[in-house]
Amino acid sequence: MAQAYIVDAVRLAGGRRNGGLSGIHPTELGALAVDALLERTGIDPGAVEDVLMGCVSQAGEQANQVGRHVVLASKLPQSVPAVTIDRQCGSSQQAVHFAAQAVMSGTQDVVIAAGVESMSRVPMGSPLLREQGKDPLGPRIKQRYGVEAFSQFMGAEMIAKKWGFTREQLDEFGLESHRRAAAAVAAGAFSREIVPVALSDGGVHDTDEGIRYDATPQSMAGVKLLLPDGIITAATASQMCDGAAALLVVSEAALKAHRLTPLARIAQLTVTAGDPVVMLEEPLYATDKALKKAGLGIADIDLFEVNEAFAPVPLAWLRHTGVDPARLNVNGGAIALGHPLGATGAKLMATLVHGLHARKKRYGLQTMCEGGGIANVTIIEAV
Repeated sequence: MAQAYIVDAVRLAGGRRNGGLSGIHPTELGALAVDALLERTGIDPGAVEDVLMGCVSQAGEQANQVGRHVVLASKLPQSVPAVTIDRQCGSSQQAVHFAAQAVMSGTQDVVIAAGVESMSRVPMGSPLLREQGKDPLGPRIKQRYGVEAFSQFMGAEMIAKKWGFTREQLDEFGLESHRRAAAAVAAGAFSREIVPVALSDGGVHDTDEGIRYDATPQSMAGVKLLLPDGIITAATASQMCDGAAALLVVSEAALKAHRLTPLARIAQLTVTAGDPVVMLEEPLYATDKALKKAGLGIADIDLFEVNEAFAPVPLAWLRHTGVDPARLNVNGGAIALGHPLGATGAKLMATLVHGLHARKKRYGLQTMCEGGGIANVTIIEAV
């Protein structure tokens, strides 16, 4: 089978809601990531055959094919096509999968996989029209599953209860996310992946804004529960975030033709689906399937990125897989760094690719819990 390679991967530093990136239109956020990728790789913009753009809230400034609008706002020629993908939180990870599949099939040789989300300018849930009586769930789904709506938050609470986690365990995990992210910033661990953004006030946005450098067990414990009878707080859930990320995925022929040096080979692509009510538990079982298909064991993987949508998700994944926590989200996760929905898959892949090279490791695995009970898993090999 033909191979697909990641030449480079970049991301914007996460912007807090109404923070440093909120004054920038989402199409321009995406274009900033794409333009940086073009500059870093030196690829001829006209050689790009497609742009696959993840975005969840496709409304307002992210409506009407935001992927195409990113192309038009970027240094790519207007002849480059684009498509916008919604696989919920895994949208831009799925963009990576589709890009790799295009390359592996021989259909295309040079593809950009990317994602963008401005949660400041297009709030989460914007595409829903429930206030107008428009419900995305029809009567058959409600009858089949016995619910009026699917809720990721309630699914996370269900996982916490199922696996027997305590409030203290969730708080400890959230605190560690901030500690690792703070240490990563201090060590310059994100310097290779982050694209500095010049702001209108003359400043430069080049550091993830959500990190709580002063977080303590006491401050974590002081955050109010989101449900009186629950155990999750805002401090153990992912932060709303503005961001964008982009990767260049190419064939072996393109490596030679354009004199490109790859960072990683895409070794395995898996997507599975399960219970849409509990919803966020699927990464556990998708990981099992991906490793089996790849012919690898969990011990063969050096670094893992499991999206911290809510603390119970990576905690359940850790317990299920038996992985050493020291290999998971080594530079922190979405609890500290933010979760820009449609951009997160590409964002985490940028962190994983560069993390493998920084540590001189071989294999990395990324997985994402997604709305509807779906999960993507991507395994890469550093080269």
